[in-house]
Amino acid sequence: MPAIEPAVVCRALTRKFGHVAAVDRVDLEVRCGETFGLLGRNGAGKTTLIKMLTTLLPPSGGEARVAGLDVVRQAARVRRAIGYVPQALSADGDLTGFENLLIFARLYDVPARERRARIDAALGFMDLAGDADRLVKTYSGGMIRRLEIAQSTLHRPQVLFLDEPTVGLDPLARDAVWEQLRRLRSEFGTTIVLASHHLDEVETLCDRVAILYQGHVGIVGSPAELEAGLGAGTTLEDVFAHYTGAEQDVRDGVGAVSRQRRTAERLG
Repeated sequence: MPAIEPAVVCRALTRKFGHVAAVDRVDLEVRCGETFGLLGRNGAGKTTLIKMLTTLLPPSGGEARVAGLDVVRQAARVRRAIGYVPQALSADGDLTGFENLLIFARLYDVPARERRARIDAALGFMDLAGDADRLVKTYSGGMIRRLEIAQSTLHRPQVLFLDEPTVGLDPLARDAVWEQLRRLRSEFGTTIVLASHHLDEVETLCDRVAILYQGHVGIVGSPAELEAGLGAGTTLEDVFAHYTGAEQDVRDGVGAVSRQRRTAERLG
């Protein structure tokens, strides 16, 4: 039985801006059907890496394949095979939820006879069926994020890329987005690549994680494997600090998110 090609493969993938390498000779593989986290501080190279993998930014060197397709030579086919939710909210606030999805369905050549059914199914899957005819500018941030995920999966992509999908959301909205991502994976087998700087987010959602620092991949593994690799009692915060060389910054900044969450859970 032939081996299944990884959903994403990077070989020495590089992107330079002038003399600065934002992504520096990255080697990476994402398995089909897994949820894979890109974890790092701001400026670590997460967004630049995702932009190359989604064909929005050409590599300066190396190569990458997504869904078995070369991101440079087969860029148009790659775009048909993926979904992408950028960090900034992108839905049109002057249109309804349904209208946003209809435009996207047309752009991706979803057959006309299937559009209504697919849109209705996507809205229902994201718990937005009752809000389909409301203007998106009346939606909460969490609802817009769920709408954008619905939009990005209308054409049934093999790989879904999300760049900081819960940034700026309150805890309840974050949990709602997390639940929908779990459902995408469990019900459709979607491969998900999730960029985040929230330790609790990747620990909750991801099968494996790559920690990026200054454009390099420091380590790849499951959260449990990464913690075990540094010894008993190690947390993901410790792993993050170790591979970014920023122990004090993590204790004072990035790690505060997950510590606050655990404190809230302990206090009920």
